[in-house]
Amino acid sequence: MRIVIQDNYDKMCLWAANYIADKINSHKEDRPFVLGLPTGSSPVGVYKELIRKNKAGEVSFANVVTFNMDEYVGLPHDHEQSYWYFMYDNLFNHLVDMKPENINIPDGMAEDPEAECARYEEKIASYGGIDLFMGGIGVDGHLAFNEPYTSLSSRTGVRALTTDTKIVNSRFFGNDPGKVPSTALSVGIGTVTDSREVLILISGHNKARALAATVEGGISQKWTCSALQMHNGAIIACDEEACGELTVDTYKYFLDIERGERL
Repeated sequence: MRIVIQDNYDKMCLWAANYIADKINSHKEDRPFVLGLPTGSSPVGVYKELIRKNKAGEVSFANVVTFNMDEYVGLPHDHEQSYWYFMYDNLFNHLVDMKPENINIPDGMAEDPEAECARYEEKIASYGGIDLFMGGIGVDGHLAFNEPYTSLSSRTGVRALTTDTKIVNSRFFGNDPGKVPSTALSVGIGTVTDSREVLILISGHNKARALAATVEGGISQKWTCSALQMHNGAIIACDEEACGELTVDTYKYFLDIERGERL
């Protein structure tokens, strides 16, 4: 596991955007570069920098296929809190060469949610899997909507949201947890860890305990993020505030490793 510690959120996002752009630009295979994407507050800064790079001609999305992590069940695309709306508002509408047919987001309005999840897994497989999956984690360490005690080998499926998650997400629904959908379609932990690389963004002191569990704790379904310990291509980009629960030795170790790679 690689841990990249940056001074603040903005520098973390800049590092992550540069990393993603470099991976897209260095992709030489005939097939598209397949990119997994999250929603939420964590990736907004990354998306802003990718948009800037795209408009400046520094990275092209013409040969990029995207798969989003999740979507609420029961929210139409034009609902301001649907993840479909979020992605177009924060990224896709601003890219100059993103092809609409290359954008994939789970359909929360599907008549048969389970069939939609199976279709989504099959479509990911049809592209040969995901090259790089960017994501974030919740304060309880959940990755996508894989709440604590979700199987670490899970695939895309229907997930029930915990009360804690609904409370956290209620800030987008007028601070009313009752307005937050109770279920969502989400890629599984196994779906994410099957990717060739996984890049997780963790910022803020409220995520410090989750970062410590991801890096220093044991592998456990209680912290679904801990599955990253088993991935050879796992990278965590974090800011200083998120490092508050790491032991001093761990913090210094990863700073030293990154410093050595830059020499």
